Amino acid sequence: MSLKLLIDEDSQAIALVKTLRKANHDVVTANEANLMGQPDRMVLKYAIQNNRIVLTRNCRDFEALHKANPNHSGIFAVYQEANPLKKMSRQDIVKAITNLETAKIPLRNQFFSLNHWNY
Repeated sequence: MSLKLLIDEDSQAIALVKTLRKANHDVVTANEANLMGQPDRMVLKYAIQNNRIVLTRNCRDFEALHKANPNHSGIFAVYQEANPLKKMSRQDIVKAITNLETAKIPLRNQFFSLNHWNY
């Protein structure tokens, strides 16, 4: 299955974007959407208007936005781990998204830590 993703400014590394696109996801980056330097609320607004799931490493701010406005297509958060062995690679991120899709859990209006879906 292919998901429509908006990759936040802090997560739009070229290698990750290429890996997500190779996995058949419809990916738009913050740069491509002219959202560079915009507040997180504007990024979420764009995602809502374009029916896209936000993928971000800015977990705390997007979790707060989710609590303030839980009506969105979904938010995927990648928490940065202090231990380098626990950091998620781009392959780990794609694998976690695939695991979520396979579980057939509704994504709309939900905030997911992809770290918990990397198994």
